[in-house]
Amino acid sequence: MHGAPYTMYPLGDQALTIELGNTIEEPTNELVMRVFHQLQKNPLPFVSDIIPAYSSITVVYQTAAIRKAHPGQSAFERMKEALILRLQQTGDEDFKHRLVEIPVCYDPELGPDLAELATHAGISTNEVIQIHTATIYRVYMIGFLPGFAYLASVDPAIRMPRKLQPRPLVAAGSVGIAGEQTGIYPVNSPGGWQIIGQTPLSMLDVSQESPCLLEPGDRVRFYSISVEEFNQMKKSRSV
Repeated sequence: MHGAPYTMYPLGDQALTIELGNTIEEPTNELVMRVFHQLQKNPLPFVSDIIPAYSSITVVYQTAAIRKAHPGQSAFERMKEALILRLQQTGDEDFKHRLVEIPVCYDPELGPDLAELATHAGISTNEVIQIHTATIYRVYMIGFLPGFAYLASVDPAIRMPRKLQPRPLVAAGSVGIAGEQTGIYPVNSPGGWQIIGQTPLSMLDVSQESPCLLEPGDRVRFYSISVEEFNQMKKSRSV
């Protein structure tokens, strides 16, 4: 990694985290993805999962199997040594980024917080929509719920904090804003983000080999659709 600073610490007794920073920045996340792809391409023994985040990677490993194969050495220290060597092998190779275009209906019935966010920003709802759809967002991580993609960065003009009181139910497909992040709820769930619209696309399909529509490193562009288009897309999905 050409001397890029990092720290490594245990996360329970079956995982460790490699921390490469603590901010939402594309260069740091790009480094996270390089390490992630390196570990996927050349997997280490005893690793059961690799979880990339904004500026860190968590590696889940099989503690019992490591202790059996390497008696007298802690599983954490053994995995740490192996990962330090792997980090030294991580270069600057590029990998392809997908661009995924996602339709969003910004109708007030589907975006109950759109008007409030517009008032907060001091602009019209149409301007909020124009600004939200003008940016190409990066998928920094998947978390909170299966298939929930954290996208950044939202234009400062339309940033708004999370709600002080989360909703008990946010509909699947709802598109929200929380600070500099925007995201899509993959399933019905409680949530505190400011909901400005809804997509008819399914963000999570457990029947597929890759169940999540979006993956870390993807790029996302939103585009506005009418209520009629939204209902037609929803109908075609259910056929």
